[in-house]
Amino acid sequence: MTILLAGCGDLGTEAGLRFHALGHRVVGWRRSPAKLPSAIEGVAADLGAPELPPVPADTTTVVIAVAADSPSEEAYRASYVDGLTHVLDALERDHVQPGRMLFVSSTAVYGDAAGGWVDERTPPAPGGFSGRVLLEAEQLLQARFSGTATTATSLRLGGIYGPGRTRLIDQVRNGSAVVPEDIRYTNRIHRDDAAAAIVHLATMAANPEATYVGVDNHPADLGTVLRFLATEMGLPEPPVGDAGPARGGNKRCRNSLLLSTGFAFTYPTFREGYRAVLAGTGVRHP
Repeated sequence: MTILLAGCGDLGTEAGLRFHALGHRVVGWRRSPAKLPSAIEGVAADLGAPELPPVPADTTTVVIAVAADSPSEEAYRASYVDGLTHVLDALERDHVQPGRMLFVSSTAVYGDAAGGWVDERTPPAPGGFSGRVLLEAEQLLQARFSGTATTATSLRLGGIYGPGRTRLIDQVRNGSAVVPEDIRYTNRIHRDDAAAAIVHLATMAANPEATYVGVDNHPADLGTVLRFLATEMGLPEPPVGDAGPARGGNKRCRNSLLLSTGFAFTYPTFREGYRAVLAGTGVRHP
């Protein structure tokens, strides 16, 4: 297959290397293609601009894995809605109809569930601009391919951690971590598992569903995670106190649909994943 990665940062690059390892041709669009490994054919592209490079005529799958330049609504809209629109317009311009489109979204579309469970059947209820913009992009994707031969899928990832993504580790290490006074559920996925899920959904025999939740097997209370990290690093437990507003809302995301496709996690819980990060396993791609 020929895979077009529209947006090829850390996550996209890791997915691209995995596609290449399976024998597929991988083309990566990004602003700085010289940073990509040789396994990925880098092409200079700014997804925020309407005029994108030619789409390879034999493209079978398109993966859109972009990231906002800043945590503002304007930046999110430019990256996710405008960027997606420009990619879809380029496909139409070049008369390329891929078999599958995969958009990397976020569990932010669910907002806060007061600690309750959510999955693909849960109506989205975004609580902030990030979730609203991502949901708009998901809906745009489905609308553009409704009634066509292209299967469009959104993968709603939880908080990504992994090589170079060490926010909680850094907080525990520098003493700024605070254990919330109440139970606050968090949902995460290791970068490698996120990339593996992208490849799995893009290459599995059966057509994927319209939406998947991409989180590991264990929604974990933030306090439990922070205490675990402190123990692993031989540091004192962080104090209990006012930890500020919850990042991503207090909810437990269920990954049963993803597991039902035969996907298996390398890091099924935060424990295995963070131990690998602390051991220095893997690298963050530039």
